[in-house]
Amino acid sequence: MEVGRVFDAAFGYQGLRFEDVAERSDIAKATLYHYFPSKDALVSAALEKLTADVLAHLGNALDATADRPAPEQLRSLISEQLRVLTVLYPEVGTLFSFPAPWPDEHGESVKTMRRRHDRIFREVVDRGIASGELDCPDPSVALHCLHGILNHASIWLRPAADPEGRTREAVVDESMRLFIRA
Repeated sequence: MEVGRVFDAAFGYQGLRFEDVAERSDIAKATLYHYFPSKDALVSAALEKLTADVLAHLGNALDATADRPAPEQLRSLISEQLRVLTVLYPEVGTLFSFPAPWPDEHGESVKTMRRRHDRIFREVVDRGIASGELDCPDPSVALHCLHGILNHASIWLRPAADPEGRTREAVVDESMRLFIRA
């Protein structure tokens, strides 16, 4: 089951319907219920898969720049996160751009997933500040702003409309300004 198909037409958790997922996946609703006995089970599996995929992509981007300075590592992470949100999983951008409260069953796991995701960025930022390569007065605020930029960019940034990637690079450049004073 592709994660994007789960969240494709969903408007948050409340908008998710088994019928829509089955139709988009070209799977009978009964078959879907066989593997996922409830909407919550489906959402849990999709969120875990999404988190694992995103963390793997970010980890690969970080590995590819492991010997580079912190600003280049951060730039690589930002660029890869944009690719994840606009190319790999464009369906989920809205889910995180306008987050609604999650039911208690998913609340803690969503928080844990967000913390794992944030940790990757935070470690690079902290390392860059400690080395003097990055400079921002409040890294926590800057990281919140960064995630807001990236999540909202996923709504309007379309790779097909920007084949040369100029707008995407502009988003990366402007995002980096949160962490580097001129």
